[in-house]
Amino acid sequence: QVQLVESGGGLVQPGGSLRLSCAASGSIFSRNIMGWYRQAPGKEREKVATITTGGSTNYADSVKGRFTISRDNAKNTVYLQMNSLEPDDEAVYYCNAAWWLHGARYNYWGQGTQVTVSS
Repeated sequence: QVQLVESGGGLVQPGGSLRLSCAASGSIFSRNIMGWYRQAPGKEREKVATITTGGSTNYADSVKGRFTISRDNAKNTVYLQMNSLEPDDEAVYYCNAAWWLHGARYNYWGQGTQVTVSS
């Protein structure tokens, strides 16, 4: 089984910064994609950023230049540095880990961490 545990959410003023962390444990395939998704009230869950084991990254247009995703493969941990936060960034942020193995897709989610952007 795989567990993803997020931390680092909280309340921040507009223009401020937060750093989210997600530690993965369990039977994790060595080649995977980890990422962050978010869901605001009344909206669908959307991708924020992803990063492969090799370090290739992908960002939503809305966060490019403000957010940075990184990972420590030795610790199976992924980070999301969020700068210049805006009210529209307010959401529950979910960590995700996914991979393909023997033709099957494996997809896991964390429990989510709240990010509130308010003055």
